[in-house]
Amino acid sequence: MPNKKRILLAEDEEHLLEAIKLNLELEGYKVATANNGKKALQIFKEERFNLVILDVMMPEIDGFVVAETIRLENSDVPIMFLTAKNTNEDKISGLKKGADDYLTKPFNLEELILRVNNLVKRSLKGDDLKEFNSYKIGDKTIHFNSFELVNADESITALTKKETMLLKLLIERRNDAVSREQILETVWNYDVYPSTRTIDNFILTFRKYFEPDPKNPVYFHSIRGVGYKFTDSQH
Repeated sequence: MPNKKRILLAEDEEHLLEAIKLNLELEGYKVATANNGKKALQIFKEERFNLVILDVMMPEIDGFVVAETIRLENSDVPIMFLTAKNTNEDKISGLKKGADDYLTKPFNLEELILRVNNLVKRSLKGDDLKEFNSYKIGDKTIHFNSFELVNADESITALTKKETMLLKLLIERRNDAVSREQILETVWNYDVYPSTRTIDNFILTFRKYFEPDPKNPVYFHSIRGVGYKFTDSQH
């Protein structure tokens, strides 16, 4: 491989981490490692990767939350879960979080390498699902990559990164309540603890942007004691 393909490997079992890293390096991959979810997210934000391999049960932030956070910013990079759990519910949960593959421990290293090679090839061919680049609410369109809101008159409102990430999270979970805890984990990554009022202020801003009557919202709802919900009958 003239240009080494890069893999982020997050696993808290040190022996397994080293064994997988060694085998991937023997295949010609450049491997960055993390032993907890928080570190994995920090590394992911600093570098570009062709594949992310995540252990589900990790300290700090678990693999499911790491995957969900990555998916808010990057729809293309393939994600593989490693897990000791072998139930259909867990597999479905993992796939819903945006995973492309799922391998149950203990696994054969040759099988891991085969799956890794297939996922990296797929990412290079660009065969992944079409990126979730934009979304229309009423007569306004959100462009997630450029952090812009295009209004009906074609004027543009600039969105902050946090606004864009929160919008994307609520829209991806449309018609389902999203708890404050989930918002903290995926949008704020626990680096800063926003108060409930901070998230409320974001919701109030979204109502000003999108609601025909902000005092009687049809899209963005606060659910007392639970969290927040985006509803859209058009999608």
